[in-house]
Amino acid sequence: MNEPVKSLPSPVSSDTQGPGSDTYKGWLFKWTNYLKGYQRRWFVLRNGLLSYYRTQAEMAHTCRGTITLATVHIEVGDTCHLVLTSGGRSYHLKASSEGECQRWVSALQQAKANATQMMHQSDDSGDEGSVSQPDRALAQGALKTLATKLDDLSTCNELIGKHGAALQRSLSELEDLRSPGDGADKLKTVNERATLFRITSNAMINACRDFVDLAESHSRRWQRALQYEREQRHHLEETIEQLAKQHNNLERAWRETPSTHSQASEQTGDVDTSDENEDVEFFDAMEESPAFITVPASNHMQHGNLGGSGNQSMTGALTNDWCQEDSLIQSDSEPSSSYALQQRRGRRSRIPDKPNYSLNLWSIMKNCIGKELSKIPMPVNFNEPLSMLQRLTEDLEYSELLDRAALCSSALQQLSLVAAFSVSSYSTTVHRTSKPFNPLLGETYELDRLEEFGYRSICEQVSHHPPAAAHHVTSQRGWTLWQEITIDSKFRGKYISIMPLGCIHLLFHSSGNHYVWRKVTSTVHNIIVGKLWIDQSGDIEIVNHRTKDTCRLKFSPYSYFSRDVPRKVTGVVVDSDGVAHYILSGTWDGKMESAKIVESSRGCGGSEGKQKTVYQTLPPKLLWKKYPLPENAENMYFFSSLALTLNEQEEGVAPTDSRLRPDQRLMEAGLWDEANAQKQRLEERQRLERRKREAQATLALEEGQEVEIYQPLWFEKRMDSETGESSYVYRGGYWEAKERQDWSQCPAIF
Repeated sequence: MNEPVKSLPSPVSSDTQGPGSDTYKGWLFKWTNYLKGYQRRWFVLRNGLLSYYRTQAEMAHTCRGTITLATVHIEVGDTCHLVLTSGGRSYHLKASSEGECQRWVSALQQAKANATQMMHQSDDSGDEGSVSQPDRALAQGALKTLATKLDDLSTCNELIGKHGAALQRSLSELEDLRSPGDGADKLKTVNERATLFRITSNAMINACRDFVDLAESHSRRWQRALQYEREQRHHLEETIEQLAKQHNNLERAWRETPSTHSQASEQTGDVDTSDENEDVEFFDAMEESPAFITVPASNHMQHGNLGGSGNQSMTGALTNDWCQEDSLIQSDSEPSSSYALQQRRGRRSRIPDKPNYSLNLWSIMKNCIGKELSKIPMPVNFNEPLSMLQRLTEDLEYSELLDRAALCSSALQQLSLVAAFSVSSYSTTVHRTSKPFNPLLGETYELDRLEEFGYRSICEQVSHHPPAAAHHVTSQRGWTLWQEITIDSKFRGKYISIMPLGCIHLLFHSSGNHYVWRKVTSTVHNIIVGKLWIDQSGDIEIVNHRTKDTCRLKFSPYSYFSRDVPRKVTGVVVDSDGVAHYILSGTWDGKMESAKIVESSRGCGGSEGKQKTVYQTLPPKLLWKKYPLPENAENMYFFSSLALTLNEQEEGVAPTDSRLRPDQRLMEAGLWDEANAQKQRLEERQRLERRKREAQATLALEEGQEVEIYQPLWFEKRMDSETGESSYVYRGGYWEAKERQDWSQCPAIF
């Protein structure tokens, strides 16, 4: 680039160039990593390039990095922050004052405009930044030329094969010669064919060289065009997101003051028909599906955050009826009634915003590598204001799937809905990288939703080391679910692996179908450096122990080099004879679809030469779709509408209920220092109780007496006839004790 950036305002620095110079220099703070945070760097803007150094003296010999402004995206944040995004990498910068930040933004935008203009004018290198109409025509011409060269290569390849075979035959015949006269003729033939083979080979080599040269000459142009399209798509996504936020703000403002807006509409004579246009929403089928279908959804699905946890009937899982073969019928009556019940109960729809507390992560985690996560003394800064028992109860967010499954006459369709339910329990974890509170031994949590959704749930912490929780759910709509989950977690330095151990049982009352499955491994990445993100990986096998039908689900781990959709889940529903009936596909943070198999065949293409089965299916149908997050969810720990209500105070619960934990309650209120003090007190008290039990056990052994083992209050250990494993099962009595308000047997754990 030959034209300098001129007439730029200078940042506040004695070493910077004045207005009218061709460079722009100054100090900025650049984010490095979580260990060092923001570091002071010397930045130089010149000829469309932004370079940075540790000191001004380094300009003569060492450049720490260079950013090309022609394709950069400039985003201005709060408190003197700006973010430069280029080539998939983001640079977070911070100025010392708001005025200096504005001067840098003006300089960068002008430099970007000049660099883009010069790039449009330069055709020598083929690095255009945009894809104009002549560029598209040129690209199409290049593609045609490449296609012609490929045809030439194919022709040469056929000729080489033909002449090579002929030459081989001649050589074979020459070896079998017996008379000298025949030998002279054969040698002449061999020479002719060898000459033809050499000419064809040379032609092949030349054609290959032309093809490579032509591909190289156009590769840079195509790469630049692709990068430009990516930038444009990114800008478009941001614009759409901003428009959506503005639309939500306007809609919320209208709802808060409807009378004022209605009077204004009457005065102007305008009629707002936006609600009419929102009655129908269409969801496309997955790209991997062999057939496509669009499913209309009612407007209840678009406003699921209006009524707290009651959105189970307003959004997300479609209220379709799978009782009929391959049908997907919606019903608006049930969502409306559930929404009315939700409004009558008045569940809360928000919690206090998360405070912005800084913490040196490495100072806490460096001594914890290789240890179990449950044994690490963590401050509440790493937590969310929910316990592990409440997180376990969140599996019921899409209980409507089980209500629909209970009405199915087909066991295979019922299994498909159960599989969708098993996937739906991970949808709330995509942004939830914070750690839930470890429950105290004997801690409980109840969730009574009989009035709204026909079920009630009880959890209890039955073991502390290893941490284990038992869960039991009974629904008046024809099903019972119970599980015992033990968490095995390891900190590996860069990531944390969370391996849930134990089985989930689901029994449908009318049919007697008993389903059993296990959870997959969750991994939290970038613990030390970078942005935290969570992934689910592994396989789930759901078995109907009555009919022996199975469904195998595969959670594909994220890979930078994979072309698959992120967070992809695939599965197949198989009957007891091994015949596949349904293909399931989707993502664990989005939706799941089911396609009925009409024909299967064996095809090639498997790994190591193995054949793979190819299924022909009917158009897929939507089984489940994730609920949208409530407004301002990013400042409320990314809680779903149900999660926002889990820690809401209720009367009549057991004194061991998680809602009554003082550290968790203080953290939700934003009083983290007080919460840390209470958390330390509770953990020390629990350690003291454990030492007492160990001392009593030691004394009993010395005296030859039977050691008394801790027994949970509401659960007892039994042998499961289906899996052959012992697990904690609900013994009963909790809801009766709540009815009598008799909690005399509950320990004082808080």
